[in-house]
Amino acid sequence: MSELKKLVGSGRGATSSTVPPSTGPPSTGPSSGSVPCGTVGSPPRTYEHVIWIWMENHENAQVIGNPAAPFETDLAHACGTAAEYAQVGSPSLPNYLGATSGSTHGVHNDGAPSSHPIDADNLFRQVRAAGGTARTYAEAMPRPCTLKSQGRYAVKHNPAAYYVGDGDRTACATDDVPLSELDPSALPTFAFVVPDLCNDTHDCPVSVGDRWLSEWVPRILADPAYTDGSTALFVVWDEPTPMPFIAVAPSVRPGTVVTEAVDHYALLRTTEEMLGIDAYLGAANTSPSMRAALHL
Repeated sequence: MSELKKLVGSGRGATSSTVPPSTGPPSTGPSSGSVPCGTVGSPPRTYEHVIWIWMENHENAQVIGNPAAPFETDLAHACGTAAEYAQVGSPSLPNYLGATSGSTHGVHNDGAPSSHPIDADNLFRQVRAAGGTARTYAEAMPRPCTLKSQGRYAVKHNPAAYYVGDGDRTACATDDVPLSELDPSALPTFAFVVPDLCNDTHDCPVSVGDRWLSEWVPRILADPAYTDGSTALFVVWDEPTPMPFIAVAPSVRPGTVVTEAVDHYALLRTTEEMLGIDAYLGAANTSPSMRAALHL
């Protein structure tokens, strides 16, 4: 049994002593009860919760299959991935904006919100307009909706801080919060999770990010909000192409690989569909959905 299965099955919370998982192939099948994917036959029409966790600055081959990333490798093999997942801009900020609004808005740098106030519709606003809740959980952010980078908190990785129209700034003050407020038993409709500059592997080795994910992901997957089939989790990297991409949900068939070329706009389209939002933003209008391919 892989360490991934042990962690998910036990429901063990985040601790600094989590043992790195093995790279052995996980057993699969809906009867196991301890594997993260392939445990339900059909996905729901609409998901109660969709979670994005964003990592940084690595190509697919630098993570999936890397001995330094055994947890991510196990998770990818146990669930779903994409063979050609692409960035939509460069450097980081345009990718975060593109994924959450369907456009990079002409941004080509990592300037602060004061340099790039974005008055455009976005996924956070869409979810609120549909009656749901959308929250960002940013590690190392000193206070809600911090608009300047401090220490290991990078505002460029926090797109909700850039949106300024139609209630966005008010929502940022209440819904853009430190990671310590993330409670797997009380998830919002849409959760945007941002590790700090070390744990997202921007400034630290792949092994550090793998360990961080091995501590947080099992907490989410062990909660009834996930095991009942109404929650999906995506682990996403911002750049450079081709990036790793991991889709985790009880209905995802283990070992699924999306072979069609996809990118952050496809993730946006897929998430909008999963949350029952039928007005797709910007480039999401013409991007492929991954729902069918991933059995979501």
